[in-house]
Amino acid sequence: MRVVKEAKERRKEILDVAEKLFCSNGYDNTSTNDILAVIGIARGTLYYHFKSKEDILDGIIERIIQGIEKKVSKIALNEEMPVLERFTQAILNANVDNEVGNMVIEQVHKPQNALMHQKMENTLLKAISPYLVKIIKDGIAQGIMHSDYPEELIEMTLSYANQAFDDANDISEEVKLRKVKAFIRNTELMLQMEEGSLLEAMMPMFYRN
Repeated sequence: MRVVKEAKERRKEILDVAEKLFCSNGYDNTSTNDILAVIGIARGTLYYHFKSKEDILDGIIERIIQGIEKKVSKIALNEEMPVLERFTQAILNANVDNEVGNMVIEQVHKPQNALMHQKMENTLLKAISPYLVKIIKDGIAQGIMHSDYPEELIEMTLSYANQAFDDANDISEEVKLRKVKAFIRNTELMLQMEEGSLLEAMMPMFYRN
């Protein structure tokens, strides 16, 4: 007898199975038939939730971003944590650093997935920007930072960081270090902070232990 599940539960099951298959076999080497075989559902049931394999990947990306937003919001709203620590931790937790996330990053960096890459970046920025703005405003209120345009500052900073460090693995260590130092110094200037104020706080964003 076929098991009937709630739509939300079935959707989650499809994404869970797809994640495992994409990670173990590779996205290109996994078909919707493979997913159907593991779950044991009809093709029509799959298409009710997802129109294609690309749509499933889009669902996985959406779920990853929701998880990131949850982590970043928890950090940003923790006012017991110092502003600079919150800023650093929020940015660090905005990165995907697990098997599923690495699989997604590998896929969206392929030339044929340029639009998906752009969509992922835009969706992530939209999700986490309000929380980073909250941290900046707290820093302004405490006299640590100074800016009349915190929303625009975060938008410009994140957009530049995505563009400048998207190819960080393809550049030399010397070039990367110069770009990192320039990025941190320019962020300090935008926030009217003394040189070196953000160096210790922001360096872990680019160089983890």
